[in-house]
Amino acid sequence: MPRFMGFVRMEENIGMPPQSLFDAMDSYIGERAANGVFLDGGGLHGTEDAVNFVVRQGEVSRVDGPYAEAKEVVGGWSLLDYPTLEEAVADQQKFAELHAEHWPEVTVVATLRQISEGPGDDAEPSGA
Repeated sequence: MPRFMGFVRMEENIGMPPQSLFDAMDSYIGERAANGVFLDGGGLHGTEDAVNFVVRQGEVSRVDGPYAEAKEVVGGWSLLDYPTLEEAVADQQKFAELHAEHWPEVTVVATLRQISEGPGDDAEPSGA
């Protein structure tokens, strides 16, 4: 079965989501964990303690957060296992709709990416 990574991007320091979103997500994730779709995931702390290692022209440099230039940051992630791409996309839309319903004043980008299985995989990974 194809595996996927889900990412949630949003502005940083916009406050806590409403309790209704936490409750809806508990139910959503619980159902998917029970049927084996949701493998792992969680929220991420802010960028104040983040560390980036940048490789540029053969040199490595360390850049510590917070990152004032960042418009959106990854606030959460998930590892998912769906039988088909179509099912993964449909379910990711449901995930996005939960945010629209329970936290409509915030702009959230919910991204779904298929995980490459390495050499011989039909899909070429981006950035490789």
